[in-house]
Amino acid sequence: MENQEAFMLETQHVSKHYGKLEVLKDINLQVKKGEVICLIGPSGAGKSTYLRSLNQLETITGGKIFIKGHLLLHREHDHTVERIDKKTQQQLLLEMGMCFQRFNLFPHKTVLDNVMMSPIIVKHEDKEQVRQEALTLLDRVGLKSKADEYPNRLSGGQQQRVAIARALAMKPEIMLFDEPTSALDPELVGEVLNVMKDLASEGMTMLCVTHEMGFAKEVCNRVLFMADGYIIEEAEIHRIKPAALLVHDHHQIVRRLHHRGRHADASV
Repeated sequence: MENQEAFMLETQHVSKHYGKLEVLKDINLQVKKGEVICLIGPSGAGKSTYLRSLNQLETITGGKIFIKGHLLLHREHDHTVERIDKKTQQQLLLEMGMCFQRFNLFPHKTVLDNVMMSPIIVKHEDKEQVRQEALTLLDRVGLKSKADEYPNRLSGGQQQRVAIARALAMKPEIMLFDEPTSALDPELVGEVLNVMKDLASEGMTMLCVTHEMGFAKEVCNRVLFMADGYIIEEAEIHRIKPAALLVHDHHQIVRRLHHRGRHADASV
């Protein structure tokens, strides 16, 4: 039996309440190094809340969160039972990068400055070294020529690629993507997905909230369907027939997954 040390990320019985509204219910997930997992489901299912709870942007009501085998946080009934020391917590949280629906770039900073800020301010790294690494990252996402531009001069797709470069500047081992293409015009979606595909091919561990079913089919190892705060079903990508991933009605997808059954060998 595998222990927590085999996983980059694990959650056990995670729940989240806003007052009487329960938005996450008994979420259990184990993510191995290099896995790419897609979370799909209708709006309000709890997907974004779950992602935000992993890096402590939301505080869980109950359950346990492990990062690289370390217990990050254990809470029950909205009270903290156990957590690691603050220094180790900060180090572990820095292992996770996150890209949001909105790019959240600093408008008064150049593209290069946006990418450089966190390593300098948070990790106190050498400015010239950070600059060279930032230029390398911008080249990696196809935007080195835009280093001295300001965000308002870029398209939405370009801004989101800068946001990815900014997250990568902290050298994370896990990337969380919260619908990174949902705010983009359709013609700009592909350029962001291509960067994410490259990351996946390089072995980055990724959790992606997405409605891009083609991306899920091409890149993800597992697809998890969330609804009403639960992970309703999950399936390894090779067990899902391509037609199922082209369905845009998430309720139809979950009916197909449910029909397959969690332990069935038959494909959807």
